[in-house]
Amino acid sequence: MIDKIIECARGAGEIALGYFRSGDRLRMENKLNDSDIVTTADRESEEYIKDFIRKNFPSHSILSEETGTTAGSDNEVRWVVDPIDGTTNFFAGIPLWAISIGVEIGGVTEYGVVYLPATGELFHARRGCGAFLNGQPIHVSAETRLSRSVISTGFPVDKDTNPDNNLDNFAAVLPHVRDMRRLGSAAADLCYTAAGILGGFWELGLHEWDVCAGALIVKEAGGSISRFRSDRGVCIVCGAPEIYNQLKKLIK
Repeated sequence: MIDKIIECARGAGEIALGYFRSGDRLRMENKLNDSDIVTTADRESEEYIKDFIRKNFPSHSILSEETGTTAGSDNEVRWVVDPIDGTTNFFAGIPLWAISIGVEIGGVTEYGVVYLPATGELFHARRGCGAFLNGQPIHVSAETRLSRSVISTGFPVDKDTNPDNNLDNFAAVLPHVRDMRRLGSAAADLCYTAAGILGGFWELGLHEWDVCAGALIVKEAGGSISRFRSDRGVCIVCGAPEIYNQLKKLIK
């Protein structure tokens, strides 16, 4: 199963790479506002993934960013797909964007694959079997002090109209850390936390397709992760266990 998901992610990544930094070939449209966009590559990547699932696992259901829920005859198994996580990065020509595919069985995420085609990094995990980057085991940071950690976050797409936009948390955390980063892809944030590159990550206003695969990868890499609010979409905080405990106390 994990080999099939990796094959699917690589195929979608090849399609997306064909559009990356391609100039006028890449078409973009706004969704909610100027911060919420979709491109030709998002749609073609998603269609490839859905076709792959229909061919190899026709009974499975799908939750995907651009087309929502596609029911299958076996709704116990659900693929949770972000065809390009970090579309703003993708459209701008910044290489931090990812194909994110998680597979749930009975509501529990059993498999997760996050592929960053422009950097050549492929993360994967199977529940209970550890987490890997390009086939090598990974683990969260061994750092225990928040003041020595680089922490990442992001901001919701309605940040211009909704004052509950994470700036208060950013201001609360910034004085306590070595530095802050805003990578622009929650899937990359989660995987870089799993690999010990980042000490931790939090964000609010996310969706299931942003976090399904990456959350499993963090857990399997020895990290701590939880949802800290229920009124602002999916709100995730994670990190190496000691960093997670300190970070969680600062955000709301």
